[in-house]
Amino acid sequence: MGKRVVVIGAGIAGLATAALMLREGWDVVVVEKQRSVGGRAGVLEVDGFRFDTGPSWYLMPEAFDEFFRACGTSTERELDLVPLSPAYRVYNEDGAFLDVESGVEEVAHLFESIEPGAGERVRAYLARSSDVYAVALSSFLYTTFSHPTELLTREVLTRLGTLAMLLTRSLDKLVAAQFQDYRLRQVLTYPAVFLSTEPQAAPALYSLMSHTDLVEGVRYPQGGFAAVVAAIARQAEGATFLMGTSVTAIECTDGRTTGVRLDDGRFISAEAVVSAADLRHTETALLPESARTYPESYFARRDPGLGTVLVFLGVRGELPQLEHHTLLFSKDWEPDFRAVYHGPEASRPLGASESIYVSKTSATDPGVAPEGCENLFVLVPVPAEEAFGHGSAYNDTESARVAAIADAAIHQLGTWLGIPDFAERIVVRRTVGPSDFAQRYNAWAGGAVGPAHTLQQSAFFRGRNVSRKLKNLFYAGGTTVPGVGVPMCLISAHNVLTRMREQR
Repeated sequence: MGKRVVVIGAGIAGLATAALMLREGWDVVVVEKQRSVGGRAGVLEVDGFRFDTGPSWYLMPEAFDEFFRACGTSTERELDLVPLSPAYRVYNEDGAFLDVESGVEEVAHLFESIEPGAGERVRAYLARSSDVYAVALSSFLYTTFSHPTELLTREVLTRLGTLAMLLTRSLDKLVAAQFQDYRLRQVLTYPAVFLSTEPQAAPALYSLMSHTDLVEGVRYPQGGFAAVVAAIARQAEGATFLMGTSVTAIECTDGRTTGVRLDDGRFISAEAVVSAADLRHTETALLPESARTYPESYFARRDPGLGTVLVFLGVRGELPQLEHHTLLFSKDWEPDFRAVYHGPEASRPLGASESIYVSKTSATDPGVAPEGCENLFVLVPVPAEEAFGHGSAYNDTESARVAAIADAAIHQLGTWLGIPDFAERIVVRRTVGPSDFAQRYNAWAGGAVGPAHTLQQSAFFRGRNVSRKLKNLFYAGGTTVPGVGVPMCLISAHNVLTRMREQR
């Protein structure tokens, strides 16, 4: 068509949007604040160690398959995926662990071995999870919610009773009603954290997440998520990239955006603008007040979701106690969630969770660490607070609070895993705090993932992917519909394209 579209942000959503717009014939200009693509899915290299700094779970393969298909290629051609077995390991503070394999029968066998009768119940649970997941793909995710009748598909209408039940109960209550052992409950409810929320606040509809890890299985893209970013970026070749450049304003007149103003004073005119930046930043920092669909008062009523302290560790020697994905869960994890989502918790004085996640990518990818060493990515949930503090990965100084949380996580790993010299074996240590997310990615409240998937912030309650005030301003990424995570960011790019087609 020879028309120009400006895409703000070269994270997953921005790159995917640029790739799809190119195939529609648009002249695409991508403006990115950082000097490398990928956004939160970045890379940190230190002394021979290569760390992914963001996503680490490859789930929802359908979203990747659909994106690459739309670009005229395939996942098989673009990525080297390795199935993980076990899918992940789960520790509690007593040092005992469970290895969780993917596959309905494997999961049923594990559940039955812990709680008699739970095997048959989890088969039924996963059957419904898979069914709801299929409905979500067909009716809820790849949609703009621009017409209410879009939701009235045959798949939805025949499951209204089930969907109503799942929307009016919490994930926590759904699971607790069927399983008694705390370990089984944790395996079925921890995916709420992938959704930037907690099990008691996530609608039971999100039981569909168990389909992704327990039924479809967990894979690892060789090269890490850096390889995923590179594969998506290849599809956007042909776009113009302005790196190390910030958008300071989205300019508009007569109900339309006319383009963007850059930090060097340049103006880039455009027939359309797609902001893949943080939605709150887009609305409250880039738009004039008269053009805001979501004013500051809107965000005052919303939940920004999860904050994190990330700890990147290079460790001398092997760590067989860890699998590629390892989850450390407190037996009683309610204090962990209270500390992160509900304010100060006496038993968690640092304000950080003791239920943490570790990715040992060197278990599968020998290129991420020097020979004889392990590469660890440690994620510690904390409140989303912009002033929480910086880490050492991108700054000369590390806040005392972030450093203390990293120290506590290192001590916890050594204690729970039975490795008394763990701290002494660390040869590389870098951290990232909520203040880094706020500074580098303009993240609302320093959140690491995006707004929480509570009932009030899911599906069409989550917002729109087009401005109400400017008909040619669109939104993509984890802070808008359909939600957080790499697959959702890919889907959001498809939905922007659909919305543009609807307008035309």
